Amino acid sequence: MADLLDLVTRAFAGFVFGRTETQRLPVRTSSAQAQAVYLPTAAPGLGDSGVIIGREVYSGKGYIYDPFQLYGQQLPAPHWLVLGESGNGKSALEKTYVLRQLRFRDRQVVVLDAQGEDGVGEWALIAQELGITPIRLDPLAALDRGIRLNPLDPAITSTGQLALLRTIIEVATGSSLDERSGFALKVAHAYVNETVTDRQPVLTDIVEQLRHPAPTAAEAMNVDVEDVRNWGLDVALVLDRLVDGDLRGMFDGPTTVGIDLDSPLIIFDLSHIDRNSIAMPILMAIVGVWLEHTWIRPDRKKRIFLVEEAWHIINSPFVAQLFQRLLKFGRRLGLSFVAVVHHLSDVVDGAAAREAAAILKMASTRTIYAQKADEARATGKVLGLPRWAVEIIPTLTPGIAVWDVNGNVQVVKHLVTEAERPLVFTDRAMTESAPVPALEAADDAGPVVMEKESTVA
Repeated sequence: MADLLDLVTRAFAGFVFGRTETQRLPVRTSSAQAQAVYLPTAAPGLGDSGVIIGREVYSGKGYIYDPFQLYGQQLPAPHWLVLGESGNGKSALEKTYVLRQLRFRDRQVVVLDAQGEDGVGEWALIAQELGITPIRLDPLAALDRGIRLNPLDPAITSTGQLALLRTIIEVATGSSLDERSGFALKVAHAYVNETVTDRQPVLTDIVEQLRHPAPTAAEAMNVDVEDVRNWGLDVALVLDRLVDGDLRGMFDGPTTVGIDLDSPLIIFDLSHIDRNSIAMPILMAIVGVWLEHTWIRPDRKKRIFLVEEAWHIINSPFVAQLFQRLLKFGRRLGLSFVAVVHHLSDVVDGAAAREAAAILKMASTRTIYAQKADEARATGKVLGLPRWAVEIIPTLTPGIAVWDVNGNVQVVKHLVTEAERPLVFTDRAMTESAPVPALEAADDAGPVVMEKESTVA
């Protein structure tokens, strides 16, 4: 009776609604074959405007990133931190990112190139390909009419010049200027700017005034001239290093004529400077302030400032404070700061831990290549990475990194085109005696970019 009622019900439903139901026998299969019945899922991407970085490992989707497009929507700040041990693809990522950004008409990039071989920096081939002459800061070359950057360049405001002089001294001595030394420097700088009018003031003028202060400097404080001389003696000795010491020739004369600050790519080649000497943070300070006052302008251009070996910045309290100020220009003047560091422990455990924390907080984008397990756990704790990301960092192969874009965490395989490959892999140890890292190559021969032009202010 029940079967008859069921048949009548089905027939009536088919007559009224115009459809019939069918029954299928169950199919016995494997999980590998049955997975096709589930819809594919993947985390949302970062949009479709910008440059292609590579592919998301888990979904296979193209990974597109541009801090200027994302700013204000998914990014609170356009700054970027790149971490990882040597040989895992940081350099390849930096170079392809810059090459692809330069395809946009409103982009300009400055690179501080602190590494190299054969007497040139790592970016030499890219500069040659683009027809650009790097600004090579070299004490030996500077003595033979090499490149000079003048800390007292009139393009830098008087306030900026004094701040730069103070930073140079504090970096070199490792301590803050006391009030008396600061006063001696201030009056010497003011006197030089007032009296030297027929040419660019230079550091030699400051050193000479510190050693032989004008009587007006003493009168301003109602003290003896000899007191002012004694207050400025240590300052004079520090600045003298830039005039007659191991850094002579690079900063003790007028700025070299012909430095093109309108070039789409500006490369400062620091490869001839000992990276472990006090000279490197002094150079970083001078270049940073010089760029702040001569390069960053409210002209609607989007600027990228990429610094290799950036722990020289973040590990020095005085230079870190200077660059903190520079980073704050990002939101107002369209500057994206890219810091490349081998290990986070290099900076968070250093002398400038507080300043380092402030700079790391400004970096809304973090890219982490392979690290040892202990370093990965420490990095994950500082950056607030999810547990799954921390666990896979030690297992990453060259060219693959964890990307954290303001909480959007993905595993991304970097993609390099055949046209970019000879410009990117410039290390002889990699190209001659070792296999090229397993970075995925693109099918076409041109730089991989999205052709949509950026419109974000």
